[in-house]
Amino acid sequence: MPTWSPYAPDRTEHTVSGTVLVSPDIYSPQLENSRDVFVYLPPTYTSSSRRYPVIYMHDGQNVFDDATSYAGEWHVDETFESLHDEGLEAIVVAIANIGDARITEYNPYTSSRFGAARGEAYVQFIIYTLKPMIDAEFRTLPGSESTAIAGSSMGGLVSLYAWLAYPHVFGLCAAMSPSLWIARGAAIDHAAHAHLNAGRLYLDIGAKELPRRFSRYVGGVNDAVQRLYDQLRKRGIPQSRLMLVRDKQGEHNEASWARRFPNAIRFLLGDGVTLQSTAKGRGRAP
Repeated sequence: MPTWSPYAPDRTEHTVSGTVLVSPDIYSPQLENSRDVFVYLPPTYTSSSRRYPVIYMHDGQNVFDDATSYAGEWHVDETFESLHDEGLEAIVVAIANIGDARITEYNPYTSSRFGAARGEAYVQFIIYTLKPMIDAEFRTLPGSESTAIAGSSMGGLVSLYAWLAYPHVFGLCAAMSPSLWIARGAAIDHAAHAHLNAGRLYLDIGAKELPRRFSRYVGGVNDAVQRLYDQLRKRGIPQSRLMLVRDKQGEHNEASWARRFPNAIRFLLGDGVTLQSTAKGRGRAP
């Protein structure tokens, strides 16, 4: 089992709020490499015996701390410290990317531009290596109805893929500004034929993202997200389980995703997932 220790960056100007732990160099047999994994624990974790929903997030360097981010942070820890007042709590597992391998590991669809995709292996790492580890170490609600996957851009794409391909594992998904242009819109085709997930999907896009260079693949990123949404609605997913947000001021950056993240969580966890008390805690409070 990994060793979890309090996360305390060496840099003096860090922005962590609440309890964030880190386990360095968790090995993935599926990818044959290692990466850091950060875990945020809810405010009531140490004072209760509750089990909590879990959110798996990508680009873990950017999730909690500006000192480790390469493009600004999402303030997910501050968001959940605040959402606690609304009764919304979750364990957040932030999985660091490993730099140059990011695009191939977050890409589940092989394409001529990026070559062989490793997104399936990355998702299998989460399902078969990381999730069992997290469920054993922390008091989680392990069912699909309480397990979310979330990310943006390529992280949004691989999150959507996981929700489509593994509905028995991930019942909740936030795919923010997903890179639907990859492999000429393969994710949209995937959504047309995948087994329908009974959970919830949050989609969004910013009006100011404007990556026109991708329009030849999917007709523009805003139109692509709308096509995906319309397709899933036609397949029978009701609006109560499917949300599309168009952010008029949204750009393709962490600041925009951080601003939209609280409402994504309200949609995913707001009235469908509740905390469950147990007589005995599962695992231990580190």
